[in-house]
Amino acid sequence: MRLITSVTMTLLAALALSAGTAAAQKKAAPTSKDMDFEPDSAVGTPASKTLERAIKLYDKKDFFSASIELKKVLDGESGDDAKNKQRGEFFMGKTLYQMGFYAGSLAYFDKIVQAGDAHTFHGPTLKWLAALSRVLPETSGILEKIGTYDASALNDASLASVKDELLFLLGRHFYRHGGDGDFDKAISLFQQVSRDSDFFIKAKFFEGVTHVRKYDGKPAVDAFKEILVIGKEHPRQYKAGDVADYNELAQLQMARVFYSTQQFDTSIKYFEKLDQNSLDWTESLFEASWAYFMKTLNSKALGNIHTLNAPYFETQFFPESMLLKAVIYDKYCLYDQAEEAIQDFNSKYNPLTKNLTDIVAKYEDNADFYEYVKKVKAGKAGLDTITQRLVMSVLNDKTLLKTFAWVDELNHELEMLQKSDKAWQTTQVAAEVLQELTVQQSVAAADAGKVARDRVGRLARELGALARDGSKIKFDILESKGNKLSAEAAGQRVAADHKEEPIIVDDEHFQWKFNGEYWKDELGYYRFKIRSRCPKQ
Repeated sequence: MRLITSVTMTLLAALALSAGTAAAQKKAAPTSKDMDFEPDSAVGTPASKTLERAIKLYDKKDFFSASIELKKVLDGESGDDAKNKQRGEFFMGKTLYQMGFYAGSLAYFDKIVQAGDAHTFHGPTLKWLAALSRVLPETSGILEKIGTYDASALNDASLASVKDELLFLLGRHFYRHGGDGDFDKAISLFQQVSRDSDFFIKAKFFEGVTHVRKYDGKPAVDAFKEILVIGKEHPRQYKAGDVADYNELAQLQMARVFYSTQQFDTSIKYFEKLDQNSLDWTESLFEASWAYFMKTLNSKALGNIHTLNAPYFETQFFPESMLLKAVIYDKYCLYDQAEEAIQDFNSKYNPLTKNLTDIVAKYEDNADFYEYVKKVKAGKAGLDTITQRLVMSVLNDKTLLKTFAWVDELNHELEMLQKSDKAWQTTQVAAEVLQELTVQQSVAAADAGKVARDRVGRLARELGALARDGSKIKFDILESKGNKLSAEAAGQRVAADHKEEPIIVDDEHFQWKFNGEYWKDELGYYRFKIRSRCPKQ
């Protein structure tokens, strides 16, 4: 019997889902003086009265007035020279940040990034890009802008307070880029993050993931083990919840690495470390089923699959589990049960595959598809219950959530602008910010629609591929069934030594017969009695 290529057990695909952490939590704007330092090279000709006034207004936190004066400087109305205009540009980026217009702020800092070393404030901008990374999702392009800097720039003494954060962000940039040598650069940057930093645990996790993408299992496991050490030590710089989350992620990734290297016993050990409270628990149950199958511990493999069918998990989908069930039953010559599993898959997922295909084809324009997806997320798209749940299972993909978060941020800033001071709304700087936000929102919505369409379309293709696997399995079942009939016709019978796979119960557990009712405290503990019906070879 050919082992199915598992969509979920493809290690890289699985890592891609958990590699992207949740959208960055918004933090208060930095107020420490080291955010406002200016390089020695910024000193040139005296600033105009307008620029001086703008900076004083900024210092007084009158950001609306400061932005108006800075705009005059940038438009050439103040008579400032090029170096002072660069100073005005830097202050405009800071001012818009302090006003909460992060997308507008990013646009100004991007001009400085593109100017490179020719801009007096190219170096100081790095600190503000780090600040923006805390309030903007990755889909805003923030990592790409940080990625234009050479790692040596991070050694500047003025960046000491954010060096570890920037090492991590620059590493994330190279990890995402994934070109020749980029993974090595990413690993090197992750390894430079100080152990005392609250970014260390994140950097260590992505170091491990990057090693996995290079197919280097041992250094990946070593990196993940360091996270487990942190989980035991609980250093002060970490929140307890963050440590627990990364601890579980590390355990899951280690389980996957050991599975990929066929160390199934060790893989199972780490899969079973996740408990019911983990967001990845059901995923670990399913993936552990493959490890149990490879160890011929099929009473446990079938028990895990049985757990996944509990009503507690009706919003989660493991279509491949039905095919794994068919493979296991076929292995034991239980052909009726194997065919029933294939039929269950076809009955449930063939109509859903068609529904997904129809959804993808519903709108050609990506922006229109994004508006449709918003209706789906709100439960107002008119989809049947199961299709709605299935689509939502991919719309909750972490990468997609970040894409939506960028659109949400732009919408929020547009609304904030409309509610801002009426007099300020009539200024040129407000008009510029409005234009920037409008253009970016349109592009971001179209991008979000495209990513959402790709996700739903990919799911439809994956289900189609599984359906084809199911057809091949059914052919194998029919072939095996025919061979068994031929063997029986030749006088062979099921051997008496084909005993039922034993179910071992330890002193802390009892064995109860399943009566059709699921109990939450029994989830994950189900076992199937299974006896081979194959003729003796």
